[in-house]
Amino acid sequence: MAKNLVIVESPAKVKTIKKFLGSNYEITASQGHVRDLPKSSLGIDVDNDYEPRYITIRGKGDVMANLRKLVKKADKVYLATDPDREGEAISWHLAAALKLEGKDINRISFNEITKTAVKNAIKSPRKIDMNLVDAQQARRILDRVVGYEISPVLWAKIKRGLSAGRVQSVALRIICDREDEINAFIPEEYWSVEATLKIKGETKSVTAKYTGDIRNKAQADMIIANAKKNGFKVQSVSKGNRTKNPPLPFTTSTLQQEASKALNFSTDKTMRIAQQLYEGVDIKGMGTVGLITYLRTDSTRISDEADAAARTFIKDTYGEAYYEAPAENKDNGKKIQDAHEAIRPANISLLPTDIKDSLSRDQFKLYQLIWKRFTASRMAPAKYETLSVKISSGDDKYGMSASKLVFDGYMSVYMTDEDEKSEGVMLGGINEKSVLTLEDISGKQHFTKAPAHYTEASLVKTMEELGIGRPSTYAPTISTIIKRHYVTKDQKNLYVTELGEAVNAAMKKSFPAIVDVNFTANMEYLLDSVAEGKTSWKEIIRNTYPDIRQAVETAEKELENVKIADEVTDVICENCGRNMVIKYGPHGRFLACPGFPECRNTKPLLEKTGRKCPKCGGEVIVLKTKKGRRFYGCENQDCDFMSWNIPYPKACPRCGSYMVEKGKKIMCGGEGCGYFEDKPETEEE
Repeated sequence: MAKNLVIVESPAKVKTIKKFLGSNYEITASQGHVRDLPKSSLGIDVDNDYEPRYITIRGKGDVMANLRKLVKKADKVYLATDPDREGEAISWHLAAALKLEGKDINRISFNEITKTAVKNAIKSPRKIDMNLVDAQQARRILDRVVGYEISPVLWAKIKRGLSAGRVQSVALRIICDREDEINAFIPEEYWSVEATLKIKGETKSVTAKYTGDIRNKAQADMIIANAKKNGFKVQSVSKGNRTKNPPLPFTTSTLQQEASKALNFSTDKTMRIAQQLYEGVDIKGMGTVGLITYLRTDSTRISDEADAAARTFIKDTYGEAYYEAPAENKDNGKKIQDAHEAIRPANISLLPTDIKDSLSRDQFKLYQLIWKRFTASRMAPAKYETLSVKISSGDDKYGMSASKLVFDGYMSVYMTDEDEKSEGVMLGGINEKSVLTLEDISGKQHFTKAPAHYTEASLVKTMEELGIGRPSTYAPTISTIIKRHYVTKDQKNLYVTELGEAVNAAMKKSFPAIVDVNFTANMEYLLDSVAEGKTSWKEIIRNTYPDIRQAVETAEKELENVKIADEVTDVICENCGRNMVIKYGPHGRFLACPGFPECRNTKPLLEKTGRKCPKCGGEVIVLKTKKGRRFYGCENQDCDFMSWNIPYPKACPRCGSYMVEKGKKIMCGGEGCGYFEDKPETEEE
């Protein structure tokens, strides 16, 4: 009988797939990529139409030797790498490295590792899709060009060992731009007025809210006085119904966002656990089972078979009322990796609670999240009764609204923070003739809030909306900028470090196109075009490389002229007597002895601001949190003063507290005041 060899990427898949194919099939793993561009050089022949030079990855010698032995024995070779561009490229590299030209090569792929999917793939082999391979080659070479050409400029400008990346540099800029927005934000005062009203004949009181804009306390006081004088009258009562449709099943992006919010998983952890669920987990009484479909996808499409199975399961388990007939598929025109499905359970009948004992705690949490989201996506909408009441007090307008959940639909399985079962108090007896009596009315001061710091979840959402990166790149991009210490993570928030600010400033000055959001998004569009066979991958490199090379040459000349020498301080090295200098490190600036390597003395840099502490009069210095975020504190250890913004030498004329600088404004640093004014022009200059 013929011997068949199936090559997958991950050893974890071997055990799962072995169950589905007979003894006539040998299953082995390439353990990821086997060839890549060399690390020691650019690896691209610029003078020969940008031809890449691939070599066997160091450490893969034993893997390749074993694969060659198995290939010699096989009559037919199946390349079963992942169903995306990266997987297609790995199959192509395997075919080249193993010299399979004369062999019966068969490329197979499956969106889920189930018996049906694997056997169907074996029955329907195809050729390697060179359009997908070329799209991956173009991405890899673009990333190599950006990294290898631009990184040395950063070494010369800031610190050796830094890196630039085509996607990571844009992600860093997005975070830096948000930090600039936050730092320049000036809170604006506004007020709300709420009246507690008694409805004649009803036992419960209700709250009506003033619907206009209130900018200050004087306006609020006037509105309250008018209400006490004029009383309240019902103008209109509107009752209605609304439905809330179920969420779409998960894509890579939405899974990362929801796992961050609901489970507090990092993007990297989410992808790692999802990979385990996809490749297969040993389930008691069942052996190794692939639990979810492929985890890198932009698509919300579901196969007809999986959709029908889910709806039957819902009807049988939850009842006819929760069953929703399938809608007609509509093409939204998006350029997406729609060869894939959305992320869903491979078998909806495999309940999370049934296999909980076979899963780790994190595997169970993520599988349950995916299972619930997919099941909900096939269910009937939730239904509400709504009430909207318009009330007047003289010329002033008030309103109140409420909603009551009358059918939970998909919410019986899955709810997010945005899903509310009921809002407000439903009052069946209220109408235009209802008599209202004022029980209490009060005004409350508020201040507008600065934009929120990015979290991993919100950064992924923004990157997806802007068209930056793809499902396979979100997690590694965020991991890279954190590992490089360009960004630090505190709780869930991402903050730019001093090092990150320096790298971003250098990139914006010397390589504006690389950190331009539109340029990067357009590059993703061109890569999609290559995958569709509409654009030559080398054409993209031909149009991009010369511009990058020219920018590097220009930057090298300019940066040589502005390169900052080590700043000499008046701090004396206690070991050798030299004046210490300021150096850059992964966590920012520090003091070092210029006598290195003879003298290796270093110490923290106390960066003075020239401002006096508003609490004790000591010197205000720049400090950093353990995560690397800058703040301002007092040099006196007994003083507890701290501020995220630098203090300004003037007391607040409204409350007497200290003032801080915020861009071109100065504002009160005390809580609840909100006073601000323009910074004097002489100081702005």
